[in-house]
Amino acid sequence: MNNKDYTTQIVVKKDPQTAFEAIQNFRGWWSEEIQGQSDVLNESFFYHYKDVHLCKLKLIEKNPGQKLVYLVLDNQFNFVKDKTEWIGTKLIFELMPEGEQTKIVFTHEGLVPEYECYKVCHDAWTGYIQGSLKNFIETGKGKPNGKEGGLNAELVKKWGLPDK
Repeated sequence: MNNKDYTTQIVVKKDPQTAFEAIQNFRGWWSEEIQGQSDVLNESFFYHYKDVHLCKLKLIEKNPGQKLVYLVLDNQFNFVKDKTEWIGTKLIFELMPEGEQTKIVFTHEGLVPEYECYKVCHDAWTGYIQGSLKNFIETGKGKPNGKEGGLNAELVKKWGLPDK
């Protein structure tokens, strides 16, 4: 694995299976604006933060209590020249028991310092993983982005989303 990929780790006071289940619940720690299932192997789901970041991900590897891998199928940022920087990258969660606790190593494989979005994404992932996800695993309460209302009709059509 390229050591330039973004990576961070946390240790939680829960067993690996409990942590594993919580990680899969992206609504609990990343965003309430998730459409689709984030815990079903080979299924994709859609995330967005306003029209700033839109992302379609697919769960491609699921080893209960040990590892989850999500592939970014499509992505769009509105704050960088190359709006597609994340496409083809992977979100990897590796879990290892450490006594009564679990160590979780998160790597965004392909998110590298050369990307224009790197600084913003680095800071965001650090907050979500070290803050929201850790709290969600340990207490059942994360700090995901809240509901913000629908996307405009053009984005709904472009991304092939159900029109709510």
